[in-house]
Amino acid sequence: MTISAPKPRRLARSDLAARGEPFVWLMGAALVAGLAMITGFLAFIIYVGASTFWPQPIAVVTTTDGKLVAGEVFRTETFKPSPEQLEGKSESVRDKIRADFGIVERTLYRVGNYDLFGEDFVWIADFDVNSVAYPKDIYFIERLEWGPFVGRIKELDTAGTKVLKPEIGPLLKAHTDAERRRRAIEQLEKVEIAEINRLIEESRLDVRRAILNFGESSPEAKAAKAQSERFTREQEAGYKILTDKASLLRQADEAVSITLEAIDGQTKTLPLSRLVRFYPANNLSDGQKWSIYGARWFEFITEQPREANTEGGILPALVGTLTMMILLSLAVAPFGVVTALYLREYATQGAFVAFIRICVNNLAGVPSIVYGVFGLGFFCYIVGGSVDQIFFPEKLPSPTFGTGGMLWASLTLALLTVPVVIVATEEALAAVPRSMREGSLACGASKWQTIARIVLPRAAPGILTGLILAMARGAGEVAPLMIVGVVKLAPELPVDLTAPFVHLERSFMHLGFHIYDTGFQSRNSEAGRPMVFVTTLLLITLVLVLNAFAIQVRSRLKRAYQVGQF
Repeated sequence: MTISAPKPRRLARSDLAARGEPFVWLMGAALVAGLAMITGFLAFIIYVGASTFWPQPIAVVTTTDGKLVAGEVFRTETFKPSPEQLEGKSESVRDKIRADFGIVERTLYRVGNYDLFGEDFVWIADFDVNSVAYPKDIYFIERLEWGPFVGRIKELDTAGTKVLKPEIGPLLKAHTDAERRRRAIEQLEKVEIAEINRLIEESRLDVRRAILNFGESSPEAKAAKAQSERFTREQEAGYKILTDKASLLRQADEAVSITLEAIDGQTKTLPLSRLVRFYPANNLSDGQKWSIYGARWFEFITEQPREANTEGGILPALVGTLTMMILLSLAVAPFGVVTALYLREYATQGAFVAFIRICVNNLAGVPSIVYGVFGLGFFCYIVGGSVDQIFFPEKLPSPTFGTGGMLWASLTLALLTVPVVIVATEEALAAVPRSMREGSLACGASKWQTIARIVLPRAAPGILTGLILAMARGAGEVAPLMIVGVVKLAPELPVDLTAPFVHLERSFMHLGFHIYDTGFQSRNSEAGRPMVFVTTLLLITLVLVLNAFAIQVRSRLKRAYQVGQF
């Protein structure tokens, strides 16, 4: 007798739905799509941001009407020309456009020379191009004012000695000397003379403080006034020496000038020190291109911005962002951890604690601009105004802490991100096994000793996860910062070498606001577009580096309690 094997049963459509396989496929497809979008976005930012500083060749375009245009190719697009744009065009051109369904290409050239032309970019349609050349004597010249200059170097005037069409070697040497003089002038004016002005202002405030505390006719006020006058006379002597030295350097600096010639023959004469860098764009070796690329990145990281933040560096924004993120972490970590610790370990679980948890979760969904308005009203006006009244009455009515600044911006973002830390910390505390708590208590440890030595160390990886999320969100928030301290251009850094070294009352620049301002508030959005991408790349890199550091610490903590050592 033979027993036949049962035939395999085909899965019905209802069986697939019962097992949830269509939903698994759908979730898998959604995950792949999400990863693809994130990867594509990051790849696009990296490509555009990393290629921003690469030196491009300069094309000299001769149009059909005989006009010359010199500039870098910025981008190309298609468009449909209007009848007015086709006036005067030959019938062959019109036939070709009609054959292409009325769609033609046009190229955007970055021509620079804004002080001469009144525009940074020029569109040229393909049917307007007669010829394109790449002459080797065309220079791309970066300046401190008016943006780049595209053209030729006509003349170098060194204290009366004029050289027509100077060679690149002597020109670079003269520029190095001129740049050294410019930096010496900036050191005198922005550091040494500024320090004297600060000391004189502090002396004046000492007199005002004595008058407010003891009265204008008091011996203390008279003594402070006499000391201030004596100190001011001493400082004014040093002030005169420094200003005379700066004046001599400025005269020597103005004696070395350079004359630039645009492609249409217009000329521009300016001190050589006003040039940042220059190079023959169509006559560079690969090594020279990499050298310019590296120099531009170094300038971007270490220098001040210029030209309405569309050129130069982002050092103030970088310092401001790092300082704010550190202060944010120092503020949000203890408050978030202590709140979560109380709710989980000490509070009697009930309706009131459940209501508090609901409120904390709802706070995470409040629009960030609301936190900015709260920070302005509470921190700046109420707390900061009180601080000014108590500790800085001599500076009033000019506010010290009674206006937006680094401290209030950090605390505002701490309030914004503290719900994330509270929720993550509660989950981490709940994940610690109850048996470990009971074992510690059974050995005679108090509740606090159990929390401090058993619970918190093992919950530290989860707490760090919440802190990582808080830092990432705080780094990207811009709306509240626009109200409580961030500015377009900060004259002073929040961290410097002047005591107390960290100046919490100062306004600051932020990378997120820098992106917004450059992309949407500059006089020319096209000119600011490259800086938007490269600043975005730097901000993403900064967040990734800080998160990677925190993740590394979290991983070490996990391993420490798995193998018993740190």
